[in-house]
Amino acid sequence: MGSCCSSLLPGDHQPATAPAAAEQQNNHLHSNHQKQQRRSFSVEAGEGGGGGEVTAFAEFSLAELKAATNGFSAENIVSESGDKAPNLVYKGRLQNRRWIAVKKFTRTAWPDPKQFAEEAWGVGKLRHRRLANLIGYCCEGDERLLVAEYMPNDTLAKHLFHWENQSIGWAMRLRVSFCIAEALEYCSNEGHPLYHDLNAYRVLFDEDGDPRLSCFGLMKNSRDGKSYSTNLAYTPPEYLRNGRVTPESVIFSFGTVLLDLLSGKRIPPTHALDMIRGKNILVLMDSHLEGNFSTEEATTLVDLASQCLQYEPRDRPNTKKLVAALAPLQTKSETPSYVMLGIQKHEEAPATPQHPLSPMGEACSRMDLTAIHQILVMTHYKDDEGTNELSFQEWTQQMRDILEARRRGDFAFRDKDFKTAIECYSQFIDVGTMVSPTVYARRSLCHLMCDHHDAALRDAMQAQCVYPDWPTAFYMQAAALAKLNMQSDAVDMLQEASMLEEKRQKGGKGS
Repeated sequence: MGSCCSSLLPGDHQPATAPAAAEQQNNHLHSNHQKQQRRSFSVEAGEGGGGGEVTAFAEFSLAELKAATNGFSAENIVSESGDKAPNLVYKGRLQNRRWIAVKKFTRTAWPDPKQFAEEAWGVGKLRHRRLANLIGYCCEGDERLLVAEYMPNDTLAKHLFHWENQSIGWAMRLRVSFCIAEALEYCSNEGHPLYHDLNAYRVLFDEDGDPRLSCFGLMKNSRDGKSYSTNLAYTPPEYLRNGRVTPESVIFSFGTVLLDLLSGKRIPPTHALDMIRGKNILVLMDSHLEGNFSTEEATTLVDLASQCLQYEPRDRPNTKKLVAALAPLQTKSETPSYVMLGIQKHEEAPATPQHPLSPMGEACSRMDLTAIHQILVMTHYKDDEGTNELSFQEWTQQMRDILEARRRGDFAFRDKDFKTAIECYSQFIDVGTMVSPTVYARRSLCHLMCDHHDAALRDAMQAQCVYPDWPTAFYMQAAALAKLNMQSDAVDMLQEASMLEEKRQKGGKGS
């Protein structure tokens, strides 16, 4: 049977201690990280971080990462240079089925474990939807490893330089430039303005096809090592003079990425600037676009690239100006990135378990959130019977107020105003006088409707804490797990839920 603080929660790769009493049920589950033996902390999404929860940064053991990467198998290497890269990156999968990327440094790269850990923790505090976020590290013996979110849809370099079916379209190229500018601005605002060796290989695409900037570039490859591994032709001129990376150096590198997006190939900045000065903009453009681009937009991008590539660092724009220049070019914001990128986005529903399913189970197996909503509305609060025993003295004005908050939440839930329902139900939960598994289930569905999948899973697990054998809590966990692409766990949850329903039908509490 599943646990209310199960390791299925993304990021919680070590089980936490489950709450033991009713008064603890209204606590946020992430507070349990403090009780874990593993050193970790929770972080909130940065400005513009988007919806949904983020994974806590944590220290991993070497054994965990060996297991996740099949013993650092050569088959798991995803570095662009394969096993010839100085610091290999592996694809791995944790016990909670979360996919990760693990960067393994050479043994001599960071001899001081304290310095490596401090650098990692600093980067680990950053959270943004435009970053492939750092979620952990390992500093055990001579080993130095970083753990990041895994991005399954390759790099910008692959889509620009080594594409197979179709080249990346113009609108998507504009989106990439804007998203990476946003990532750099966020990092700069958070006190991390230096990014080492920014290039097309550092731009990754997530499961939705959205561009993200790799967090690995926020740390050098070694304590005293070079910040640029690319050809010297693409290196900022001031770095060649003094060997130091500055915020202005990052802007220069961003300019080289703009050139990549414009031309579809690697062009040395000096050569590109000669073409720009000669007004040969059309010659600079990628022929694979076949003319399918706006000359006005291309001119804007060329002008911005030219500014970024200025010889004198003081003549280059800052990250705020990059974002301001690129934002007006985003004219297809409603089109999903995976469509623009020409890739398939698979959102599999969990397979139907062997046990017969109730209408709720059938709705979850189909990932039919509308049907789940209708069932929760019809069921109302009948499954809450016995979860609260209140004395007369408890019927105070405060009690009436929190019941009023729940009532407003119910109206909003019925009318499909899910954001308002979340706010009202949160008021009810935070007071903590009453404990309602139904409220947690309803708020879980609201989070699913708002694409807050981690929060939805947390609420479904909390509903199970309040009512351990409630099938609805398991069904809601199955739906959330499916949204998190944890299909195997979603199937297990459906199976458990159907077994619980079958048990109840044979003589348990009716549903």
